[in-house]
Amino acid sequence: MAGGGKAPRPPLGVSTLALLATFIALFSLVPLGYVGYMTVATGWDTVMELVIRPRVGELLLNTILLVVFTVPLCLVLGVGGAWLVERTTMRGHRWWALALAAPLAIPAFVNSYAWASTVPSIAGLGAGTLIATLSYFPLVYIPVAATLGRLDPAIEQSAASLGLGPWSVFFRVVLPQLRIAMAGGALLVALHLLSEYGAFAMIRFDTFTTAIMVQFQSAFSGAAGNMLASVLVLLCMLLLLAESKARGNARYSRVGFGAQGLAFRLRLGGHEVASQLALLALIVLSVGVPLYSVLRWLIAGGSEIWSPDEFIPALLQTLGYGLGGALVTVVVAFPMAFLAVRHANWFSKLLELSNYVTSSMPGIVVGLAFVTVSIRLAPGIYQSAYVLLAAYVLLFLPRALVNLRAGLSQAPRELEEAARSLGRSPALAFFRVTLRLTAPAAAGGAALVFLAIVNELTATLLLAPNGTRTLATAFWAKSSEIDYAGAAPYAMLMILISVPMTYLLFQQSKKAAGQ
Repeated sequence: MAGGGKAPRPPLGVSTLALLATFIALFSLVPLGYVGYMTVATGWDTVMELVIRPRVGELLLNTILLVVFTVPLCLVLGVGGAWLVERTTMRGHRWWALALAAPLAIPAFVNSYAWASTVPSIAGLGAGTLIATLSYFPLVYIPVAATLGRLDPAIEQSAASLGLGPWSVFFRVVLPQLRIAMAGGALLVALHLLSEYGAFAMIRFDTFTTAIMVQFQSAFSGAAGNMLASVLVLLCMLLLLAESKARGNARYSRVGFGAQGLAFRLRLGGHEVASQLALLALIVLSVGVPLYSVLRWLIAGGSEIWSPDEFIPALLQTLGYGLGGALVTVVVAFPMAFLAVRHANWFSKLLELSNYVTSSMPGIVVGLAFVTVSIRLAPGIYQSAYVLLAAYVLLFLPRALVNLRAGLSQAPRELEEAARSLGRSPALAFFRVTLRLTAPAAAGGAALVFLAIVNELTATLLLAPNGTRTLATAFWAKSSEIDYAGAAPYAMLMILISVPMTYLLFQQSKKAAGQ
């Protein structure tokens, strides 16, 4: 074959792609550089004065308690739900499999709006834990269910043949094999807790993110807000380190020949009714309450709240930013994904890591970074669509990157070499073969980025050009004025847009599990 077995060069060439990927990686470090620069510029004495004070201690305690309570609850609900769906004979398990992923279609701040309008007295740590758990447990459920679906049951059967009971097999054999999925899901939940603003502001629960937004609104890019952002970034880094340690270096893949057997489903017997009721209660609280509240306010508001002059521009701008941001993010992610798959080495891994570090930062920190940098270095583009799209790219790049990597790994380079040996030019072979095979994965990544942009609030509030009204910002403006009926159409539209993207995410997880 042409090329002597070497990886075929894409149209731009490997060196060009490496240069583009390096530029993207350096650009992605802007928020981290901003935090470091502001910390140094503030001066050590001022930093200590702003950080070592009772208010920061209160915010730190609130944030840590929120993570300590919510993450274990999400793990219990996510792992428990996945086990019931994938490993028991529970009736309707296929329906429950999709229902347990459905809460992801409802933004956390819409969930908070629903509870606050239904139970006006709801507030504080307990309310924050309840709403966050109901909003984010699918982040654990989906990867754990996918992992359970592809585990080889031979190990469990061997353990059972040695006399271990069902619970012993689960805790001693199955649970250790879920370690990576659980650690990854827990990390996602924790990072969402650190970055969430709207859900906690609505129930009057102070965290670092809500306090930073208050500082920004009162003093613009003040030193106090910047120092709070520095502490928040430090917490994000600690979470990344903790997830890496929890994940460990153990291998859980199956090695050997032969077909994988079907997993044995445990009969629930007398526990069937209790299990069904438990899942029903979870879905009612996480999906039923928000939908009931939104529908109730839609009915109460009547036709007057469906003002075309208001919601149609918000819908069009949301779709425009979502589609544009998704397209740009996939294009930007491609050079890095190509290098990671076709030319994997320490350099490509380092470039990839830089994007994951930046994406772990809360949207409010990324927003503050772009506000400060654009005002000081390029005031002409401050509060422009370009800056907002750049923030979206940095926040959601890994969503496209992970999908592109999977797609490229399933596009054998030998097919491209074969096309070239048949007389196709390198560019034509690349576009006709590699890009064509990668297109489904790219579409999946774009869909996930689109979903994230539709539901993004904090960075949009900080960076959106004057006159911009997305569904999220319009909903926030109405709900902040306690106009629950006026906010309902925007909440419903966000849910309707998010449903197909959530279904796509669920289907992708099943496909990864070979189901």
